[in-house]
Amino acid sequence: MKTNMITNVILTGGIGSRLWPLSRKSLPKQYLDLFDGESLFEKTVIRNQSFATKTIVVGNIENHKMTDTIMAKFNTTFTHIVEAVPRNTAAAIAFAAFASKPEDILLISPSDHIIEDGIFYNTALEKAIELANQDYLVTFGIKPTKPETGYGYIEFENENVIAFHEKPNFKTATTYLKKGNYFWNSGLFCFKSGKFLEELEKQEPEVYRASKKVWESNKKGFLDYELSLKIPSISIDYAVMERSKDIKVVPAHFAWSDLGSFESVYDYLVQRSYPMDANKNIVIGTLMHTTFIGVKNCILVYTADALMVLQKENSQEVKQVYQQLESIASPLL
Repeated sequence: MKTNMITNVILTGGIGSRLWPLSRKSLPKQYLDLFDGESLFEKTVIRNQSFATKTIVVGNIENHKMTDTIMAKFNTTFTHIVEAVPRNTAAAIAFAAFASKPEDILLISPSDHIIEDGIFYNTALEKAIELANQDYLVTFGIKPTKPETGYGYIEFENENVIAFHEKPNFKTATTYLKKGNYFWNSGLFCFKSGKFLEELEKQEPEVYRASKKVWESNKKGFLDYELSLKIPSISIDYAVMERSKDIKVVPAHFAWSDLGSFESVYDYLVQRSYPMDANKNIVIGTLMHTTFIGVKNCILVYTADALMVLQKENSQEVKQVYQQLESIASPLL
C-alpha cells in the first residue's frame, strides 16, 4: 500500500471531557499512557505508518508541545498545523487539505480512538482508498453491538449512505440495532484533498473561504487567532458528509472504540484481564487497596486532586460534571 499519495491526517485537538478527571486540558486522553504503555496518539501514528508516506497532525496551541515530544520518537518528518483556537473538524481537515496536493488521498484519523490493526483494518483501508480514487468521500461504519446512545449512526444500503443520524435516545438506538442497516459513525474518513475542498466550498463556502485565509497566513504551521475566530465552528459531518451526494461507506470489521466514556474504557480494560472484584467493580489511577460494598459495575477513578465514583452505565453523565466545573472556571480542568 506504499504510495506517495496517501497522507495520514491525525486530529489531536480534543479534550476528552467525558474522561475527566483522567483527561484534562493540560493532558487530554489521547496523550495518556493508559493503553499497553502507549498513548492513543502514539498508537495512531504506529498503526498508519505502514502505508502512509506523509503525516499531518492538526492540533491546538495547548497540546502542540506534547505532540512534538511523541513525534520525536519516530524517525519521520511531519507537517504540524497548530490551531490558535478550536474551530471544529471541518476547518481542521480543511487546513490539512490546503497543505496537500489536490490528488493526495487523506486518511482522517482521530488520535483518541483505539483500533485493532491487522488484516481487517488493512482490507477496509484498501477499499476506502479504491473508492477515494473514484472521487468519493468515504466514511467507515462500525457494526453496532448494543443500542449505544453516545454515537451518531449511518443508515446504509450496500456501500451507499442513505442518511446520517445524530446521537439517538435508547429507544431509537434499539430500533436501529433491530433493523440491521445502521452503522455507528466511526469518525474515520478517506478522500482526495481536492475533492473534500470542492465539496466544502459548495456546501459551506464561508468555512472554506475563512479557513483558506487562515491557512494562507500561517507562520510555520501556527495559525492566526483573530482570523481563526471568523471561521464558523462546524463538524465535517454537518458541513460535508451529511450533505454531499458523493458519499460511500466502508464496513469496518476491525475492533474499534472511540473510548469516549468510562464505560468504553471499562470494557476495553476488562477485555484485557484488568483486575476487578467479584461484583465487576474496578479502580483506575491508584494501587491503593479499595473495597466496594453493595454496588456492582462501578468505576473508581483516582487522581492527585480529584476522586470520582460512577456506575459504568452512567458514564455519559461525566460530561455534565465537566461542564459544571467549566462554568466556574475550576482549576481542576
